[in-house]
Amino acid sequence: MNSIRRIAHLDMDAFFASVELLRYPELRGQPVVVGGRNAAPVVAADGSRHFARLADYAGRGVVTTSTYEARALGVFSGMGLMKSAQLAPAAILLPANFDAYRHYSRLFKAAVASIAPKIEDRGIDEIYIDLSGHPDDSLHLAERIKRAVLEATGLTCSIGISPNKLLSKICSDLDKPNGVTILAPEQIATRIWPLAAKKINGVGPKASERLTGLGIHSIGDLAATPLERLVGAFGRATGTWLHEAAHGIDQRPVVTESEPKSISRETTFERDLHARQDRAELSEIFTSLCTRLADDLKRKGYASRTIGIKLRYADFRAVTRDLTLPAGVSDPEQIRRAAGECLKRVPLTKRLRLLGVRASALMPAETGGAAPAVQASLPF
Repeated sequence: MNSIRRIAHLDMDAFFASVELLRYPELRGQPVVVGGRNAAPVVAADGSRHFARLADYAGRGVVTTSTYEARALGVFSGMGLMKSAQLAPAAILLPANFDAYRHYSRLFKAAVASIAPKIEDRGIDEIYIDLSGHPDDSLHLAERIKRAVLEATGLTCSIGISPNKLLSKICSDLDKPNGVTILAPEQIATRIWPLAAKKINGVGPKASERLTGLGIHSIGDLAATPLERLVGAFGRATGTWLHEAAHGIDQRPVVTESEPKSISRETTFERDLHARQDRAELSEIFTSLCTRLADDLKRKGYASRTIGIKLRYADFRAVTRDLTLPAGVSDPEQIRRAAGECLKRVPLTKRLRLLGVRASALMPAETGGAAPAVQASLPF
């Protein structure tokens, strides 16, 4: 397999929750859920920490992540916290700390790059690695990478290695946590085909439901389905992709450098907020989003010529507005002023459930030019 493509997918194990357990080691082995804003532990006079429980939570928040012990109780990321409380009322609830997660993300990626530098960044907790041509055998290389990540972060990861990205993504999830799965092409029938079709990255809930309606449940079922039947049900492009994916075909390269088209920050509120009645709270949230967006731009070396906002009302209707500036910006005050101009162009008479700020038309920071003079009387 060393003479052909060797692609690894590395996925950090329950990443956000694992970072929290570094801070609160007394919670190891317990069901822990990360999510909600007002769940910080209370420190008693004797120094002991008292943690919030899911049973005490009230609000609209969603689970950001959960430990494997919480997952065993049915609590997964994206689930509403109120529903999670019904499943695991005694689970510990912690607020998310994204600054810490970004810090450990940078640490684990630097550790991997010191061994295998051909990396495609896929998010805060996962990467693809092109191992083709590396002198080490796959198992030894995976163990080296896992040790480096553990030494750099104190965290474990799981790695899948195969001839392509699609298969490696599936494999990294087969032996979690702290696992290694190495797949040769001749093992697809025995190790991949028995899995549910939704295990293919890109087969979402709607596609999975349609496949089930066709009597297709496993990846093996999908592989055995004639191509033309899939094309008839999904169209030429999607049907062909499903057919190839089921047979483990994926020619996508590992892309080591890519330019982002936009950078954004958004938050869903614990309760619906009104621009007038909750002006102070909205103003604080709005300023925080602009500040965090500015930090993201500066850390990545970009300025933005187009600043936009996104609102979602209590009835789930969403609106966006953009403002293109004469020069790029990366300063939080400049971003807030431009985003404020966008806010003036949307109705703020209804309650809001989500607010977001986006930077697009990105350019290297040094070419940003002089800051635009925008004077705005902001709605909040």
